[in-house]
Amino acid sequence: MSHATPDPEVLSQAADWFALLRSGDASSEDTRRWRHWLAQHPAHRQGWALVERIQQQFEAATGDHPAQADATLRRARDNRLRRRSLLKGLALMLGAGGLGWAGWRTDAVQQRLAVWSAPYRTGVGEIRAWTLADGGRLWLNTDSAVDGVDADGPVRPLRLLRGEMLLETGGPVRVDTPAGSLRPLGTRFTVRLDEHHTLVAVHEGRVEIVTAEGRRRVIPAGRQTRFSDHAIDPPRPVETAREAWHRGVLAADDIRLADLLAELARYRHGYLNVSPAVADLRVFGGFPLTDTDQALAMLEAVLPIQVTHPLPGWTEVRPRAPEK
Repeated sequence: MSHATPDPEVLSQAADWFALLRSGDASSEDTRRWRHWLAQHPAHRQGWALVERIQQQFEAATGDHPAQADATLRRARDNRLRRRSLLKGLALMLGAGGLGWAGWRTDAVQQRLAVWSAPYRTGVGEIRAWTLADGGRLWLNTDSAVDGVDADGPVRPLRLLRGEMLLETGGPVRVDTPAGSLRPLGTRFTVRLDEHHTLVAVHEGRVEIVTAEGRRRVIPAGRQTRFSDHAIDPPRPVETAREAWHRGVLAADDIRLADLLAELARYRHGYLNVSPAVADLRVFGGFPLTDTDQALAMLEAVLPIQVTHPLPGWTEVRPRAPEK
């Protein structure tokens, strides 16, 4: 079977069948028709398997029993058109790599074990702070992990394994990432792992970047940059959001709605999709990261959008329907 993403219309059909069969309203004739649809083409079977996998991932992440999801589906059984619209958006997100199924690597299990055993870690939607043995302060953003020991040597080693950290140093320290090391010079700074780069934002003091291939650059306070194992981007002004998250705030200063929602999605289980019709709306203000439903409600109150939840764990942001 091909591992390409199914056609958006196939995904939409698969999701409609999934919602109907799990709703408790499916008749024996509906089941027969679903089996006929499934057998028509390999792409139908691929689409069905993907929708099933999405639902299983959501249930595993949230601890929901399938019966709870079934009850939610029954409450939404009269919203078939809404389900179809959502899954078309979901298909677009899949096509853009938003769910990342194709990104699974053979070393994923080893990486997860390192994250699970890390002394400093957070779950999805959690922001935590620690006081380190040398008097420094460490904050971790959602779904993040840092490995580190109370070393007796002159420099305390920390390793960012996943996500984002904010460090206020209390003594000599080194932060290692897959792309290289950071050597703060009496400072307060943020480090975030992205798929191909590491982002560092310096709020106080200075930070020296040493890439895996030996390139070096000192970043002063008020500047941020991205680097890989072989290159360092030119520094630019620090974004407010790079420090605001440790106070539980998502800061938006004239950014696209789609970009804000992509960030908000990191703090909630399930999948958050935005219609292209409203993706480019500009957003200003501060939104709570500890209550993402409230953040969505705030956006809905000030923008011409509506937020719907057609299926468990799936949220759709689309243009507001005109008033009748």
